[in-house]
Amino acid sequence: MIFEWFIGLRYLRAKHRHGFISLISLISVGGITVGVIALIVVLAVFSGFTDGLRDQILGVNSHIIVQQMAGSIKDYELTRERILTVDDVVGATPYLYAQSLLSSASGGNGVILRGIDPATAKNVINLPHQMISGSVDDLLNDPTGSGVPNIIIGKNLANDLRVRVDDRVKLISPSGPLTPMGIIPKVKTCRISGIFETGMYEYDSTHTYMSIAEAQSFLGIEDIVHGIEVAVKKSELNNADQIAARITQKLGPGFIAKDWMKMNHNLYAAFKLEKIGMFIAVALIILVAALNIISALVMVVMEKSKDIAILKSMGATSQAIMRIFFLQGMVIAVAGTTLGVFGGLGLCELLSRYKFIELPSNVYPMTTLPIKVLPLDVTIIAVSSIVITLLATLYPSWKASAVQPAEVLS
Repeated sequence: MIFEWFIGLRYLRAKHRHGFISLISLISVGGITVGVIALIVVLAVFSGFTDGLRDQILGVNSHIIVQQMAGSIKDYELTRERILTVDDVVGATPYLYAQSLLSSASGGNGVILRGIDPATAKNVINLPHQMISGSVDDLLNDPTGSGVPNIIIGKNLANDLRVRVDDRVKLISPSGPLTPMGIIPKVKTCRISGIFETGMYEYDSTHTYMSIAEAQSFLGIEDIVHGIEVAVKKSELNNADQIAARITQKLGPGFIAKDWMKMNHNLYAAFKLEKIGMFIAVALIILVAALNIISALVMVVMEKSKDIAILKSMGATSQAIMRIFFLQGMVIAVAGTTLGVFGGLGLCELLSRYKFIELPSNVYPMTTLPIKVLPLDVTIIAVSSIVITLLATLYPSWKASAVQPAEVLS
């Protein structure tokens, strides 16, 4: 064994009257371990929240929205066919959007009414897979032959109104005909043909769906839509902005296309900033452990000053003495970081597999704590921990190399 390693490891295993130094070394290893575990778990939760929120948003909304600058789109079927010819586009469907009021015998709630085409919406939005009662195709059915339009509502909205499938509700629009008595709201009786659940409280409490034809009839508008929703290949989600640019180029001037990243830019920017802030805050734990390392090594230098003087008088160079204490710090850094990485990954696996931390659904968009471990995050944490710790060993190592044998042994 190289003598620097031999001496350094012996100093780490101090006994008898030097036992306190070993205790500080163990505390330093423990501090680094706790800091690394905390960093891995915190960043995994942030990554899980970001991806979970993205999946929830894309489960309700499309990847790209195409609109006309002049307002509504009249020849929407032709526009839809042209969008489908763009590379990496897998689906397109027209939509209508309006604010209304939905009421039952138990009360009323403000809602967002979305008119969709059930035939083409299946390839764009995730609504068919979110249905817990009924089907999207039921929007076009009329099993009773009464001519009452069908409507699909969210689970929380159904609970608030105390209704279920086949119950009747009244859809009220604030925009109606102007009379001498003022504007009279439009009222239309609808049959609940289905109930969906996205897992996001806001959507499940406010969103409703009708067929485009029924929505146009209720709103009193001609055969127009407010825009076209577009879905792209899953492998191209992060390139949705480039696909949106190709769609705009294909349709020509007068059209705009917004991708999901642009529509939720502020939200994801806030998540990224919070993730960086939490990394800096939790990294202070590792910094505190690094300060413990400095104190531990300085105490070793003070206790071992005579040993250092003897080693120097026997021919050890200042660089060799410096390496002895640097290697001590490196052992502490690698041990603490390794334990922290395995501990953090193990804790993340437990949280991900057993999901024993539940979240209130009316506050968060998911019901359990989301966990996603990114290899890049773990690598950055491990490298940062080792670098911080090694930097903390520089001063004690330099202090040890500066010991003068003549002064100590005199």
